Amino acid sequence: MTAPTRAETIAHGAAGHRRGEGCCALAGKAGPGSAPDAVKPESMNWIPGGAFLMGSNSFYREERPVRTAFVEGFWMDIHPVTNGEFRKFVEATGYVTYSERPPNPAMYPDADPALLVPGSLVFVKPDRPVSLRNNLAWWEYRPGADWRHPGGPDSSIVGRDDHPVVHVAHEDALAYAAWCGKALPTEAEWEFAARGGLEGRAYPWGDAANPEGRFLANTWQGQFPHENLNEDGYEGTSPVDAFPANGYGLFDMVGNVWEWTSSPYDAVPDQPPQSCCHPNAGDDRSTRRVVKGGSHLCAPNYCLRYRPSARQGETVDSSTCHIGFRCVVRKPPGG
Repeated sequence: MTAPTRAETIAHGAAGHRRGEGCCALAGKAGPGSAPDAVKPESMNWIPGGAFLMGSNSFYREERPVRTAFVEGFWMDIHPVTNGEFRKFVEATGYVTYSERPPNPAMYPDADPALLVPGSLVFVKPDRPVSLRNNLAWWEYRPGADWRHPGGPDSSIVGRDDHPVVHVAHEDALAYAAWCGKALPTEAEWEFAARGGLEGRAYPWGDAANPEGRFLANTWQGQFPHENLNEDGYEGTSPVDAFPANGYGLFDMVGNVWEWTSSPYDAVPDQPPQSCCHPNAGDDRSTRRVVKGGSHLCAPNYCLRYRPSARQGETVDSSTCHIGFRCVVRKPPGG
């Protein structure tokens, strides 16, 4: 489910597994499937790499065709970067995220100046059914929303250090990764890892969405966007280890939050006609990057994308309440 861009919501006037101390500390030998003789980076698992069938011919057109891809082995964070981890980065560097900075007026020449303030996109559940063709019916550009205040200025992340950090634009994810000496995964790396060693299956655990009635990921139950039955126990984000890990020991590879990758989005164009306040066509911020994994807002009736092959393109300036990230290290320590 692609969120509207920051520009679209501003133009629309829409107002109305926990980790240790250091992100890159070394913590003993690697576990099963690990690189031989490699020292394991803290809270990362070794993904062996190899050839695999990438994509799907059974769901959305942007996932087609199924093709053979190959990735080298790499380390991957066992869960998305958490609020607690991101806080350490900010405290160490003084970094200010994209959503904490005011929008550049030159990019939005016709926007209401009152909306040109720091903020981010927040999901607002309608009180009745709405057209699924208009995502502005449930997305709001909310001044004061950022990673510390995911619902707006009156919200906080107190008691949520183990939830994934959200309201992070692509550049924020890159900044964190650089600080850690890591990188964002490519789309192929991410999908290979998400499959957990299962070839050609719809989900990381097999082909049934809810085997034996169990919920294995944080997604939406009910009719999106107005009815959330919370049958999985969560409305909004959940702790990153709340659901079982996949075959590679990775948590939240589907559901909870979408995750940024480093790969450009090259599918069939889905950008709506340029609006009066859309970023200039030549501006780098109009570039899209692939996000993977789906989120707590994905539902069968609208966005059946909590699957390894699913993909969406988000503009690099997108910061929302349902996008996060995790990192990789491609060279084994000492290798």
